[in-house]
Amino acid sequence: MYSAKMLELIKTVEATREERYKNEPNRLTADEKKALLNGYHPDYQDSGFGTIQVGKNKGEKAPIELVELLHANSRIKGIEFDFDTPKYDVDVLIIGGGGAGASAAIEAKKAGANVMIATKLRIGDANSTMAEGGIQAADKENDSPQQHYLDSMGGGHYANKPELLRRLVMDGPGAISWLENLGVMFDKELDGTMLSVSGGGISRKRLHACADYTGLEITRVLINEVRNLGVPIADYTAALELILDENGKVAGAVLMNMLTGEYVVAKAKTVIISTGGAGRMHYHGFPTTNHYGATADGLIMAYRVGASLLYQEAIQYHPTGVAYPTQLFGALVTEKVRSIGAQLVNIDGTAFVHPLETRDVVSSAIIRECGERGKGIPTPNGAGVWLDTPLIVKKSGASMIEQSIPGIMHMFQNYGIDIREVPILMYPTFHYQNGGIDIEAGGNTKEIENLFVAGEAIGGIHGRNRLLGNSMLDVVVFGRLAGKAAAEKAASVNLGKMSLKHIDDYAKTLEAAGIENDMVSPKLLPDYVRDLHKAYN
Repeated sequence: MYSAKMLELIKTVEATREERYKNEPNRLTADEKKALLNGYHPDYQDSGFGTIQVGKNKGEKAPIELVELLHANSRIKGIEFDFDTPKYDVDVLIIGGGGAGASAAIEAKKAGANVMIATKLRIGDANSTMAEGGIQAADKENDSPQQHYLDSMGGGHYANKPELLRRLVMDGPGAISWLENLGVMFDKELDGTMLSVSGGGISRKRLHACADYTGLEITRVLINEVRNLGVPIADYTAALELILDENGKVAGAVLMNMLTGEYVVAKAKTVIISTGGAGRMHYHGFPTTNHYGATADGLIMAYRVGASLLYQEAIQYHPTGVAYPTQLFGALVTEKVRSIGAQLVNIDGTAFVHPLETRDVVSSAIIRECGERGKGIPTPNGAGVWLDTPLIVKKSGASMIEQSIPGIMHMFQNYGIDIREVPILMYPTFHYQNGGIDIEAGGNTKEIENLFVAGEAIGGIHGRNRLLGNSMLDVVVFGRLAGKAAAEKAASVNLGKMSLKHIDDYAKTLEAAGIENDMVSPKLLPDYVRDLHKAYN
């Protein structure tokens, strides 16, 4: 329930609703957006970043928490392994059990490969399962992949890798068809026409959704297909390091049973990293929408064998994370809420930014309102701004909320807040890792043979800022691409003697750089007890 003070402040929102309904804020000019980003977005600030001192990206900046993990010791440093009798011996090893890993497994299996999935938690415990807003694809008459490309390139500040973005948009319509044929229940008109809506930075209505649980529905169908195909799944099995052969090619991974602590060797002709994002690193101290295992593991493992990172300093903060109640702090409220009519409003009842500017711009505007301008609404966790959801009811009726965003409606109802009647409090939350491992158009890493990447662990598809719905699309497009490519590659691979010499070599590089610490990586899981201890001591 809202406090008496909050209920009093809501009256200001109600008093200005009619005027805001008639006059929505104007779009910002390019110069205004640039100034806003430079002044307030965390990616554009010096604080919170360090310099990578070893490896392919030496001399480049990255969030301090990521730099610490890149400079940390391997969890298996000094441990000997029996490579002659691996526990697993497969053609394609997929590390990660979200939408990208599942898509890759389906295609690799259908291509005839012997494939398995190793996932740190349970299959489906992933950011893709938690996605709400939808999946973009240009499959309507008034749209085209070319227009989708232009929107995404602009949203990414023209930093997208053209060959990756081209693959994303060109394969988009086919990805939707593939998902629908597998059984995904997209929202449709009575005549069977697929519904689509717009979003921030999107010039056409090309966002396909399953109410506000699109990721859950897509992942459900993908996982069911993985199981139907008989793909082996090793739940609670984390990857600690990649294994190379004597010729420097990827040859598998060292895995650990998260329940028993047992180390095992998985030999593989090709490996696909689909480990997702890094939200549980809480860069810049932000809360996160991410699942519990999102700790950038794939980036660490790939970097240690010599792969490059791209845009590792670029993070997406979703503008509408829950600021209150505390039990929901940082939880996602999809951009779809704004695309169907809600506005962001400050303590004065002013709509201070167009609701469908790109996510980085809207996040910066909220940070400015709650900080420098002092126009935020006080909360137990700091401050937030109102998201005027009753404006949706005024525009389209209460049924719009019930039909389009039922999950969010019920989430707040659990705490005595009816979003059809009162606005909700928002503040930006760590949502997506824009940067990641640098790959080529075939889904393979640039430097390391037999290593492929899919999903959020890729860097470059989205440039420095991702548009709504493009993440679920890249999960499917690049998951399928990696699965097919890895299976095809595996058919011609002859591995040499397996080795972890690169772990010792990396340790020597750290020593030569004067880096000494007792940290280990990959992180695997957040340690909130330790972090609280550090904060108070």
